[in-house]
Amino acid sequence: MDKPDKAAGDRKRPPPVKVLASQLRTAKSGEPSGSGWVVGLTRARCLPVSLVWMQGTVLEVQLELDSLLLMDDTGTFAVHGVNSIPKGKPCLSSGKYVMVMGAVQEVSPEPVIRAVKIADLSEQADLHRRMWKLEVEDLQQVLAMTIKAGLIG
Repeated sequence: MDKPDKAAGDRKRPPPVKVLASQLRTAKSGEPSGSGWVVGLTRARCLPVSLVWMQGTVLEVQLELDSLLLMDDTGTFAVHGVNSIPKGKPCLSSGKYVMVMGAVQEVSPEPVIRAVKIADLSEQADLHRRMWKLEVEDLQQVLAMTIKAGLIG
């Protein structure tokens, strides 16, 4: 009986939301328990987030502290838990362009993400970097319309 309940709970968990560092930096606490965040898209639209998908260039690797410092086009963000990511180590060097999926731990003064996945996108970094802001904007518009229509969240 636990399995169906667990499966139902998993379906309710929102997918990772593509965000920029600047959006997380200005996010507000979204739940009374403090376990979620709300990213402002426009004056009238907000998007709840807890799991995020971010992309950026590795600026600093601190394996002894289990962390990375990354930068996207809008600012820097920290990634923790990098030593426990399967197959993540090959892309843990300065200058690599990577994607990170993880849970938001802090938003200010600098966003901090607890990584669950890291992938190297360096091979086509120019393409990924150029497309990233457009991908973020597109997904956020779709999610905001879906929430407004009452289909999720």
